[in-house]
Amino acid sequence: MKLIVKDIKGNAAGEHEVGFAVIENGKGSQAVHDTVVAHLANQRMGTACAKTAGEVAGTNKKPWRQKGTGRARAGSFQSPLWRGGGVVFGPRPRDFGKKVNAKTRQLALRRALTDRLAAGDVLILDDLKLSAPKTREFVQVLRGLDLAGHTVLICTGDDANLRLASRNVPGVDFATGETLNTYQVLRSDKLLFTKPAFEKVEQRLK
Repeated sequence: MKLIVKDIKGNAAGEHEVGFAVIENGKGSQAVHDTVVAHLANQRMGTACAKTAGEVAGTNKKPWRQKGTGRARAGSFQSPLWRGGGVVFGPRPRDFGKKVNAKTRQLALRRALTDRLAAGDVLILDDLKLSAPKTREFVQVLRGLDLAGHTVLICTGDDANLRLASRNVPGVDFATGETLNTYQVLRSDKLLFTKPAFEKVEQRLK
C-alpha cells in the first residue's frame, strides 16, 4: 500500500510505501476490543469509597434504653438504617487495571491503522516544524491541510514547539511515534503523521 506524502500546504511531495503488513479478513478485532477495554479501565482512578458503620464518626452510647419507650430497639447511631450512618456494601478503593500482552497490543494497533489507512484517514507530512510555540501558526497549518474534526498529531520525540502550540486547539491531541496507542487511532477523525513518526510506528509493527 502506497501513501501520498504532502507538505504543510497540502501539496503532494512524494510517496511512501507502508512498511508493515496490513491485516485482511477481519483478523485482530478481538485484540482491538481487549486493548481498548484495558486502556479505558486503566484510566479509572478507583478511589470511590464509602464509610462502613465502623468508620463513621460517632459514639458507642445506646440512643435510648432497650425497653419501655415504644420505639424499635436501637444500639448505635452509626447504624446503616440511620441518616448519617454507615453504608452496607458500599464502594471501596480498588484497582480496575487490566493487562494485555505486547503481541496483542501490537496486533490491535496494526489492525486499527489498517482500517484507518483503508478509509483514507491517515495523512503524512514530509516535515512539520514550527519556528515558535505559537498556536496561530499551528492553526494555519491545519487550515492549509483542510483538517476538521478530531485530529491526532503524531511526531517523533517530544517536539516542544508542536506540543505547546497544539495543546490549546480544541479537538487536537498530541502523540509521538513511541506512544501512539489503539484508542487514539480509533477515537480520532484524522491521523496527522510526520514522515519520521510514521516510520517509527512502522518499526513498532514489524
